[in-house]
Amino acid sequence: MLLSHKTYRAPPNSGKVILGQSVPSLLDEACLRYPNSHALNQWIEGDWKSLSNQEFRTATQEVTLGLLSLQLNKGERIALLMHSDINFCIADMGSLLAGLVNVPIDLTQTIEHILFILRHAEVKALFISNLELLYQVVPYLRKAPDLKMVIVADVPSDWHVKRQQLTCQQSSNEQINTLKNEIEEIPSNLCLFIPEFHSQELLDNLFSEFPQCIQLFSLEEIRRIGQTLNSENSQQLCSLLAANDLATLIYIPGITGKPQGVMLTHENLSANALAMFTGIPNLKFGAQEIVLSFLPLTHVFARVLLYGHINYGHSVYFSNPNQVTKHLREIRPTIFATVPLFLEKIYSKILEQGSKTSQKLKLNWRSFHEQRLANSEGVKTKKLKLLSPLSYSILNWAFNFAQNYELGQKRQLRHILMLQLANRLVFSQWQAVFGGRLKYLISGGAALKAEIANLFAAAGMRILQGYGLTETSSALACNRGKFNRAGTVGVAIAGVEITIAEDGEILTRSPYITQGYYKNPDATQQLIDSDGWLHTGDLGEFTSEGFLKIIGLKKSRFKLSTGKYVTPLPIESKLKTSPFVANAVAVGSERKFCAMLIFPNIDVLQSYALSIGISPEDTSFPASLPQWSPEVLLKHPCIISLYQALVDEANCHLPYWSTVKQFQLINATLTIENGMLTPNQQVNRTKVAQVFAQEIETIYKDKERRGKHGDGGTQGREDMKTRGRGDGEMDISSCPVIPTVSCPAFAQSLNS
Repeated sequence: MLLSHKTYRAPPNSGKVILGQSVPSLLDEACLRYPNSHALNQWIEGDWKSLSNQEFRTATQEVTLGLLSLQLNKGERIALLMHSDINFCIADMGSLLAGLVNVPIDLTQTIEHILFILRHAEVKALFISNLELLYQVVPYLRKAPDLKMVIVADVPSDWHVKRQQLTCQQSSNEQINTLKNEIEEIPSNLCLFIPEFHSQELLDNLFSEFPQCIQLFSLEEIRRIGQTLNSENSQQLCSLLAANDLATLIYIPGITGKPQGVMLTHENLSANALAMFTGIPNLKFGAQEIVLSFLPLTHVFARVLLYGHINYGHSVYFSNPNQVTKHLREIRPTIFATVPLFLEKIYSKILEQGSKTSQKLKLNWRSFHEQRLANSEGVKTKKLKLLSPLSYSILNWAFNFAQNYELGQKRQLRHILMLQLANRLVFSQWQAVFGGRLKYLISGGAALKAEIANLFAAAGMRILQGYGLTETSSALACNRGKFNRAGTVGVAIAGVEITIAEDGEILTRSPYITQGYYKNPDATQQLIDSDGWLHTGDLGEFTSEGFLKIIGLKKSRFKLSTGKYVTPLPIESKLKTSPFVANAVAVGSERKFCAMLIFPNIDVLQSYALSIGISPEDTSFPASLPQWSPEVLLKHPCIISLYQALVDEANCHLPYWSTVKQFQLINATLTIENGMLTPNQQVNRTKVAQVFAQEIETIYKDKERRGKHGDGGTQGREDMKTRGRGDGEMDISSCPVIPTVSCPAFAQSLNS
């Protein structure tokens, strides 16, 4: 039910609006109220290393004083190119306490985007996780003329040697020994050595400006400087911050493909975290809640959650995507936040288990009867190592019960008892994947399928699915407590107003929305109207119960199920510069990866086919389609190879998550008359998605069938072996060699 005239707010007693706080004040409150000796924990060298919240605050103050002593002034920008770990927390909180504006940078960004951010934000200092990352970016730091210092978080035991190598072209043993002896006096006169490029063209085009000197420090050295300056003033640092001070610039993909910085204040972040946490029923304080965190802290979702955990004094354990499954069983968290993709993978395994259980049930009943019959006739049989038919019947019953469960429905006593029985016999095994004591399973960053929310809820793991943008400081609505419905993103959090515009766009107002885009007043004006409503670019509606549903996109930018943004216009525009492409439309909203529908220019393509010797008599064409139709031509291996080369070239300069992993060639024309172009010649993405829904579904099903994930390979090359011919693999050895341009290192994602 669409109620465009109504403004929706948080239900009564579902959270609090707490304004006027800086982010570091959240830590101060925790140290006073909920001291925790295991506040922050990290897996290092085969063991968990812990930091109390008091130790965390001390480290933060040391970093703050160390930074201020290096002539960094309030309001200046400091970037964080770091892994999501304790060092990130110290650098983040330390820079915020110093009154600096920090700029977290996604480690999967391309080097040229990283350099754009450093330059656009006029970054003065850069925190970086380790030397491996530094080695990748140091040749390009000429493009960051404002950069004055680099601070490396994790350094090797021979740091003094490594620094000498990084700051001088040649190092004598005498110089190294001298530096060893003077290590207590941290050198401030060594400049980072930036190697020359062999390509003069690159040097001229990219690096016309460069900093005179970039000093190089370790995080430990910054803390050591702070320790020498530590005084009573360190206790008063927080009082120097104002809630409306700018805290951070978070760069997200802009419409044109260039990153744009979202400005968020201390109050934006702190108040959003508190509104979320005060709205979660029965959430406990201190070490009573155990948190496993593996999402990137460079994204606002994980970062604001972290601020809430810090304020509540929770025990936070930092993991990573490679170890999260192992750490779930080991840590047994009570709180776990993830993105839909992770839950989709577990859901798929449960579905697979259900399918196998059904098949084995039939097999075991048959085997069971055969064994009983043989035994009754005195024939000795080999003991079957299979579960009894009853066990498989229970598994099958529980699985079907979970699939039919629906959040929000009132349950009769019979259903409640059945749910308890299924939980004891089967669902507890599903819960064990998450450690067995999970109370709050939080999902954000992208939409979650209703069937997943219902199945997990049946198994005793209610998912708190939320919705928000970087521009809204994370959440603006979420499911929680009794306000939880599958297929929705819940109700507004405290302090948020939500309404639906006449065209269906979701609009919101709150104390948590951004001040705007950094150095981009025009984009800011388009984002926030004169009445203070932020235009999300998403289409939505409210249910009769007041739950918000996301039903589509007004903007071109979309999110993958990994939570990553994809900006389609740049890659679509690049493909359309080819005479072989009439149109191109990126797809992948709420999917694992980005794919492309390519609409070829058939006339140009047929001329090309004749020029390279492809004719109607070509034996590469499927025997079932003897005529030289466009549909047949689009399946020829040489044609697919041609478009693969175009896609590969267009993928250059994009972060790896944004690249096109698969494409589909479609013989169709997008026009205003058929509704697939708007009157101003823009692609009607909703209409295209509807018309070509089957083709889109085929792309993703084919990828899954081949056992691939959405983060590797491209459909074109695989397609030449799976679908290009229709009756086996295709040979491209006879196809003409297509000239390709290699993608330079600075145009690719970091190897983090």
